[in-house]
Amino acid sequence: MIVVAIISAIVALIVGYLIKNFQINADKQRLEKEKLKYETKVKQAELLAKDILERARRDAKILKEQILFKANQKALTEAKKLDQQYRKEIESEYKERNLQLNTKENLLNQREEILTRKDDTLMKREFSLEDKEHKLISKQQLIDEREKEVKSLEIKQQIKIERIANLSREDAQDIIIKSTKEELDKEISIMIKKAEERIKEESDKKAKNILSLAMQRASSDYISENTVSVVQLPNDDIKGRIIGREGRNIRTLESLTGINIVIDDTPEAVVLSGFDPIRREIARMTLEKLIQDGRIHPARIEEIVEKSRKDMDSRIRSYGEAAAFKVGAHTLHPDLIKIMGRLHFRTSYGQNVLAHSVEVAYLTGALAGELGENISLAKRAGFLHDIGKALDYEIEGSHVEIGAQVAAKYKENPVIVNAISSHHGDVEATSIIAILVSTADVLSAARPGARSESLESYTHRLQTLEAIGNGFTGVEKTYAIQAGREVRVIVKPEEIDDLQAVRLSHDLRKKIENELDYPGSIKITVVREMRVVEYAK
Repeated sequence: MIVVAIISAIVALIVGYLIKNFQINADKQRLEKEKLKYETKVKQAELLAKDILERARRDAKILKEQILFKANQKALTEAKKLDQQYRKEIESEYKERNLQLNTKENLLNQREEILTRKDDTLMKREFSLEDKEHKLISKQQLIDEREKEVKSLEIKQQIKIERIANLSREDAQDIIIKSTKEELDKEISIMIKKAEERIKEESDKKAKNILSLAMQRASSDYISENTVSVVQLPNDDIKGRIIGREGRNIRTLESLTGINIVIDDTPEAVVLSGFDPIRREIARMTLEKLIQDGRIHPARIEEIVEKSRKDMDSRIRSYGEAAAFKVGAHTLHPDLIKIMGRLHFRTSYGQNVLAHSVEVAYLTGALAGELGENISLAKRAGFLHDIGKALDYEIEGSHVEIGAQVAAKYKENPVIVNAISSHHGDVEATSIIAILVSTADVLSAARPGARSESLESYTHRLQTLEAIGNGFTGVEKTYAIQAGREVRVIVKPEEIDDLQAVRLSHDLRKKIENELDYPGSIKITVVREMRVVEYAK
């Protein structure tokens, strides 16, 4: 039983061991299978991950290329816009420069044609002079021969004359010398008389000048009267920009300012023409600002014109305030001060009206002080007496009527209103101050140097001078030069000889003295020129 039990135990152990080994082997096989399966899944996962990464890289590359393409497209569009804008600017500048170059080319072509014509004329003159020289040599020989013949004839003629007149040569010379001496004595007497008259006139002028200088305590400067202003340009190229494409810039400037802008061949200058000095000054300020700024186009012109108008308003007010401060009229209405400031740009026969008003105020105050009148009221009346001249461009009527209406509107003293109305004698003066204003106005205008000759009378005098010269027979053309101090008369050589030219100068002198009033003296020059022109073909 023990043996059987031992054997059974051994068999059981062997069976158990075998079973355990079998299970271990089975587990190993199962683990190997699972390991292979896991490794397969891992490999599949790695392959899947690699595939995903590869696809992600491809997608990222494609997305990057798309983003770069869009960015390049946007940059290309902006570059095209900039390129188009730059091309427009270049084309505009090219057209302007091309216009300027065409203008300069036309000028150069004209000058070249003129020089060519002058060169041809000089060549022809040279040939003509050579021909004339040969002719003159031959004529000189003929003249020498003729002179010998004339001398012999003169001797024969003299002998005949002495025989006929029963006078010797010495007696004839004595008679001629005596008559010539009498004529010279007469001419000398006339010249002495004229010199005495001239000395007397000059002494009277000097005496009056000395007396007037004594009344100049309140004198002021003046500016010349004209209707044009000149704007200096840095160069001639700016003229094309002022005109603008198809004349847009210059038309805009003229329509906004009311001033004519003249652009001609005058180098580096533009002329502004207009009767209103304030509008002309606004146009001048605008043009100078545009030239300095460099941007010249219609929108910029409108902006600068508006700015210049505001600047002009402030300038007018400052001029009026400064003048009112000088005369002590501190309580004037602001509108009256502004109206008076406009007179700074107004002239009368070359005299600045605002300076004239200040001067009249000083003189009226001085006269009122001597007579015991109200000095401040007198100065105020003298200051405002020509206020109507600031508005006579805009309101119908004389400056006296306009000034009286403006003064009454702003409740000025009735004495001042009457002084304005009566300072030219249109209305009867009702106060001493009104009479003093009229007197001061005459003194300010009549002092030496206050006013100059008007353009109309000056032009009329020159035209009359030329008309007198052209009225004589044989005169081809008459020119009044040196501001009317000289008359140059060109005569026809085939109709007037040298002796007749001398007589013409004397006749012209007498006619000018009898028919024309003029300051100083006028030099009369009669030119007789014989020209012979031939063309060699």
